[in-house]
Amino acid sequence: MKKISYVILALLTVSCTRNDMKYDASGTFEATEITVSAETQGKLLFLNCDEGTKLKKGEVVACVDTVQTYLQKLQLEASNKAVVSKKSDINKQIAAQKEEIKKQKRELKRYQELMLHGAATDKQVDDLSAQLKVLERRLQATLSTLNNGNSSLTAESSALDIQVARLNDLLNKSQIKAPVDGTVLAKYTEANEIVNMGAPIFKIADLRQMFLRCYVTSKQLADIKVGQSVKVISDYGDDIQKTYNGTISWISDTSEFTPKSIQTDDDRGDLVYAVKVAVKNDGLLKIGMYGWIKFKS
Repeated sequence: MKKISYVILALLTVSCTRNDMKYDASGTFEATEITVSAETQGKLLFLNCDEGTKLKKGEVVACVDTVQTYLQKLQLEASNKAVVSKKSDINKQIAAQKEEIKKQKRELKRYQELMLHGAATDKQVDDLSAQLKVLERRLQATLSTLNNGNSSLTAESSALDIQVARLNDLLNKSQIKAPVDGTVLAKYTEANEIVNMGAPIFKIADLRQMFLRCYVTSKQLADIKVGQSVKVISDYGDDIQKTYNGTISWISDTSEFTPKSIQTDDDRGDLVYAVKVAVKNDGLLKIGMYGWIKFKS
């Protein structure tokens, strides 16, 4: 219904321009409106805005209660510390075994030298070599056990880190911030109310730049292009008007047929295209205000 209204409005003006050639198109002013919603669930502790409040991008406007989320974070961090404390210091655990292997190697070398002088037997050297291999295998088994245990604890700690990061994200999202510099158009809740995730909190728009949305016929497309400078005339009623410099910021790629209830058979056969013209607002332009466009001076 809103789109049809725009089309009806545009075609009525086009009909008039065919008579007096004063304006090329008409429509109403709009702005890019953003509805800011809650990203967490809970009690709204405060809401520092009202209709008309001007906000800066990133400014904290509201906050959802975070006590339970923060307590969960503390609990997870404590659990993570306990897990990390269970990790083995591998170097300390195997220090004694390494020292025993070094001692066994020295003993084997001594007996090998004694054997060269006939003071030790082959069996004594073989026994020492076998004992050294047993000690080395035992060290490898100990290392494998300790590494596996630490890997398991590391995985558990990483899982807890992820949960803490998720809660940090929720804590950050509990602070509802202005997404852009702009003016609050509407607010949908009050402080101390319980809000659900996705519940709208307020609506904001940057009113420093407005857009006049209108419709043009297919014949008029040859005279316009994106980036073209045009004249925009705002209507304040009682023949009070003001002229602004505007720039065509968007032309629809999709054509629309005009409603059958409009004008003559020729009008009903026309294809129309939506057009948006960007206009710098001096503070006088309002959303929904009526305006006209002149494509050529």
